[in-house]
Amino acid sequence: MNSNKGLNEKFISFLDQVKDEERKSVTHLNDRVLIVDGLNTFIRSFAVNPAINEDGLHIGGMMGFLKSLRYTSDIIKPSRVIVVFDGKNGSGRRQKIYPGYKGTRKVKQRLNRNVDWGTAPQDEQQSMKQQMGRLIEYLEQLPLTLVCVDGIEADDTMAYISQQVLKDSDIFIMSTDKDFLQLVDDRVKVWSPTKKKLYTKREVLEEFGIPSRNILTYRILDGDKSDNINGIQGAGLKTIIKYVPQITEDKDFTAKDLLDFVNNTDSKIKVLENIKKGSNLLKRNYLLMQLQNVDIPNHTKMKIQGAVNSKVPQLIKYKFQTMFLKDKLTSAIPNLDNWVMEFVRLDRFRGLSDR
Repeated sequence: MNSNKGLNEKFISFLDQVKDEERKSVTHLNDRVLIVDGLNTFIRSFAVNPAINEDGLHIGGMMGFLKSLRYTSDIIKPSRVIVVFDGKNGSGRRQKIYPGYKGTRKVKQRLNRNVDWGTAPQDEQQSMKQQMGRLIEYLEQLPLTLVCVDGIEADDTMAYISQQVLKDSDIFIMSTDKDFLQLVDDRVKVWSPTKKKLYTKREVLEEFGIPSRNILTYRILDGDKSDNINGIQGAGLKTIIKYVPQITEDKDFTAKDLLDFVNNTDSKIKVLENIKKGSNLLKRNYLLMQLQNVDIPNHTKMKIQGAVNSKVPQLIKYKFQTMFLKDKLTSAIPNLDNWVMEFVRLDRFRGLSDR
């Protein structure tokens, strides 16, 4: 009970902070940018949202995405929204480093057990493809920028936009992927739609006991099961903080610093020995998980820059509403006129100049 009260108080405090920031004059389109991890948001919505339309068709992925986007935009109050998806063969670079990268995602398992997909697993896959295709059509009617460049994953695209293309903007990354926490600084924040929590430098430190500047070092130790990236055995958060306290200090403690530390330590502590033996694993994980200095080809950079610098399309409210009625989605959003007002607000920023 007290825990819930504390969370509610934090959320109210966060909303007050957003209102204070909103009062500040927005003079440029790119002053306050929300960057959405497209596939991450869609898969999460598809997996947990059992919503169906009036014909009984599953619409959870599509509607969950739109609702989450609208809710987050209403909370963050951005001047611009950029939605990023993986490009074709986006995982190619990392799979060259580690062929098993994302290997477990090929397992055919039911993502949404609340929906009767029949006997064929492909029914669920077909629904995902159909909903994703239709979702893109809906997003094209909204005043936001879609970015999808072949040969690069959304993670790298989002990091490049936040670190280089819009390096003077206040950035809010919407994703449940913890890898983005390594980017958190005074300018970049991460919004978790599942926790409804905004990760600032303070929030990262409070939750992990590690400053955001050292989150990457912890992540390469811990690994990432969702991407089939194994970590160092026994290297849990509490253990690492206990035996490698330097990682908690507010100064850079890199993977190299970590290896130097354990190699110059005579201790027989098991986890430190495991780190010594796993130096090649750590180097591999660094290449897979780091987002601040990704090696992106120049032609790919130019495509990303072109997409971000292109004119933001206007809201086509009538077409959005027509599609909505055709798809029989009124049970999912009963008051569409009120729901779409957040995108009407966003549409007003299109006329502002870029930074």
